[in-house]
Amino acid sequence: MPRPDTPYAPYRGNVWRLIEGQYRSATVRIVDTDPEHALLEDILEESKPPVPAACQHLDYQFWSPFRYGCYPRASRFRRAGQTPGVWYGAERALTAVAESIWGAVAFFRASPETPMPRRPVEHTAVQADIRAVVAVDLTDPVMVGQGRWTDPSDYSDCLTLADQVRNDGCEAIRYQSVRDPDQGANVAVLACAAFAQRAPIAQQTWHITLRPTLVRAHCETLRQRHQFAVGADALELC
Repeated sequence: MPRPDTPYAPYRGNVWRLIEGQYRSATVRIVDTDPEHALLEDILEESKPPVPAACQHLDYQFWSPFRYGCYPRASRFRRAGQTPGVWYGAERALTAVAESIWGAVAFFRASPETPMPRRPVEHTAVQADIRAVVAVDLTDPVMVGQGRWTDPSDYSDCLTLADQVRNDGCEAIRYQSVRDPDQGANVAVLACAAFAQRAPIAQQTWHITLRPTLVRAHCETLRQRHQFAVGADALELC
């Protein structure tokens, strides 16, 4: 049962996640025919861990983060090592874009010898209908002062909270984005039961051009362009 000091409540919202678009063609390029491609995909699928039973009814864009139960490093609400997965999303597409950009920036900072892509990389923003029976909102005034929920690098309070609320049956955590210049709301989905629809309810196509100090994001669907300056711990719109 939820603990009395945590203000649990249901959560319902449409939440965006950005996925790199290369999943469409990564294996197509190394085969000559559609049957060969299907065979290669089957072989690759057999080498991967099984999809959890609670997630098998969902589209792969939803169950993918729950498939791999061992992680080399921690994220904000998911511990390193053998630990349950988390589907991270955002209430606005642009917030999801900022979070994804920051992940890419962090990767290249950690691997300075790896060259950034010269050309824009296509991404797909997918929107999920989330209806969590039990959720916690870290932007709630009751929760704001109870932990370092927005520390840019120290996730210890968030991880401790995630352990607690999982034990209480919580399915989602709403929290402020650290990387988004507008400090939009993110949602960490902890359980596949929170997905009300099996597949995305909307999609957008984005092209991201990475540079060490400036990142450009172009939404082909909405014909919008955005530029982000890369700071020490977050992005700035410019």
